[in-house]
Amino acid sequence: MLTVKVLNRTNGAYPDSKVYWTFNGQTHSIADRPYLDMPANSSGRMYFHVGSPTGKYADFIEFSVGPKQFNGNTTRVDAFVLKIAMRLHAADGSDEQVGESQRVFQESRAATFARFKAAVPAEFDHLAQGTDKILSPGGDAAFKSGGKYAGYFAPYTKAASTADILGCAGPLAGDPTRCAALNRHVSDPNSSPSTYYRSAPANFYAEFWHANAIDGKAYGFPYDDVHSQSTYVSHADPQYLLVAVGF
Repeated sequence: MLTVKVLNRTNGAYPDSKVYWTFNGQTHSIADRPYLDMPANSSGRMYFHVGSPTGKYADFIEFSVGPKQFNGNTTRVDAFVLKIAMRLHAADGSDEQVGESQRVFQESRAATFARFKAAVPAEFDHLAQGTDKILSPGGDAAFKSGGKYAGYFAPYTKAASTADILGCAGPLAGDPTRCAALNRHVSDPNSSPSTYYRSAPANFYAEFWHANAIDGKAYGFPYDDVHSQSTYVSHADPQYLLVAVGF
C-alpha cells in the first residue's frame, strides 16, 4: 500500500475545501480527506480539481502501483491546466521530486501564462487559452492537416507530417528516438540536452515546460522519456507520495 497526500499549493486562491482529488470512483476535498491509501495493483490516473469537482480546472498524474514498485509521472502531453508536482519517498531513503518548479508554484497564474506567451514563437502563443489552459500543439487543430501551421516542420523534414511529429504518430509511432529528435530539433538523437530546441522548427511548447520544471524534466510530448528527459519516476518499496496542486 502506498500513502498519497495531496497538498494545497494554490497560494491562497482556493481553500482546502475547494481542492479535490478523484481516484477509483471516489472524490474528496483535501479538507475532508487529504490522504489516500492506494493498494498494490492500482493503476491509471488520479485527477485533481480546484473550485469544484466538475469545474474547468482539472489536471492529473499517471501511475501504477505494483506489489513492490511505484511507476508514475506528471504530464503535459495533452495540456497544462493546474501546476502539479509530486515527491516519491521510498524505504531505502530515496526521495525524488518531479513536476513544475517552485518558481512556477510561487508566481501567479497570470504570470505563468504571460511568460509562456513571451517565451514561445508566434506559431505557439495561441495555445494559451486565456488563463484557463495551455493546449499541447499535438492536440491542436492548427498543427493538423489543413490547419494554419500544418507545414510547420516541413522545412526541417519530409519524413513525417507536423501532426505526426508532435503526436509521435504515423511513421513515428514505433520510433521514439527519431520522434524525440525531431521535436527537439537535433540531428544526433544522442546529443546533450543542452543542444535541444536551439533552432526552429521545434516543439517550443515542450521546451517551456522543461525550462520550468524540477531538474528540467517534463513530459511535453509522447516520447519525451527518450534519454530520461521526462517526469517518469520508478522505485521499489515506496512509502509515500506527496502531490502538490497549484493554480
